[in-house]
Amino acid sequence: MARDPFTPAERAVFRRLRTPEKIQFFLDHDIGYNKEPNGVTCYSPRLVLRKRVAHCMEGALFGAAALRMLGFPPLLLDFEAVRDDDHVLAIFRVHGCWGAVAKSNYSGLRYREPVYRTLRELAMSYFEHYFNLGREKTLRNYSRPVNLKRFDSIHWMTAEEDVWAIPEYLCTIAHTPLLQARSVKRLGRVDHRLFHAGKFGRVE
Repeated sequence: MARDPFTPAERAVFRRLRTPEKIQFFLDHDIGYNKEPNGVTCYSPRLVLRKRVAHCMEGALFGAAALRMLGFPPLLLDFEAVRDDDHVLAIFRVHGCWGAVAKSNYSGLRYREPVYRTLRELAMSYFEHYFNLGREKTLRNYSRPVNLKRFDSIHWMTAEEDVWAIPEYLCTIAHTPLLQARSVKRLGRVDHRLFHAGKFGRVE
């Protein structure tokens, strides 16, 4: 990547985020959850830093930019759900294994250590934690990795306007089912302890 497009002040923030774990800590503790309804905002990483809030799409974009500053390719992975919101991760690979950075209103849908040998393994690690308020397990499909380098022409890292082209693109690409139809029919409800643990710290 050519010299990064951030200002010195923005660059100073990214310099502190020296590992994926530090990126996740920053998203969890320094960036509030964006309570705007889905479809209202899609902030670039620059706007996330300025406004200090992000929902999952915005958090994934920030995570991908921060990972890029560490030398990782800026990759997103999209999850599709039923009767629930979709979810987006910034993913990275270490020694051939996948991990993820994510922003979520649910505690179980955030960071994953880079220990998953395949993207399917990574996606399945979210399955039990991915539920709606009716306690249904809702995760169904996952995408291929999307390299955000393809959006460099719209300056996705520093745009002063919403970067809708990225989530719109994620809606067009093929997704792989995680479950067989017969397995879906047999799914139980989320255990009440996991349900309440997943909502810990949830912003209403």
